[in-house]
Amino acid sequence: MKETRNKQLMLSAIEVCRAGIAAGQSPFGAVIAEADGTIVAKSHNRVRMSCDATAHAEVAAIREACKALGAIDLAGHVIATTCEPCPMCAAAIHWANLDEVIYGAGIDDAADAGFRELHLHCDQIYRRCGGGVEVTCGVLDQECRELFAQWKNGPNPETY
Repeated sequence: MKETRNKQLMLSAIEVCRAGIAAGQSPFGAVIAEADGTIVAKSHNRVRMSCDATAHAEVAAIREACKALGAIDLAGHVIATTCEPCPMCAAAIHWANLDEVIYGAGIDDAADAGFRELHLHCDQIYRRCGGGVEVTCGVLDQECRELFAQWKNGPNPETY
């Protein structure tokens, strides 16, 4: 059941990522859901459209979830993201008190696509810092890696 939920959430994150690519944004998408899979927020990367270096898909989705729920504590919720969270996003996930992060492509895949990544994996951050966030990696990873190729053929394939 959890595997099915994770795949469904990732398919939603992929869909929102594709919408972001079509809007000229970077190839990252995220959804936040209750533990049962009911989606409460979703967002794609909004760095360029908002002129905000912190507007990664995960951070934007956390902002949307907090607004929708009227709370900053997202305990009982999970985030599915098309790419492994960077250290900034991993910290935001921790501070929002999300229970789990589910991701597809890895940081190395983003770096291979030309993004300037800090090569610190989110599970290492949580282990080292004592965070209680569960990490599930590689969900629909091939489909998520393909988003980088779609983006490179899209309207604005600029890295940062």
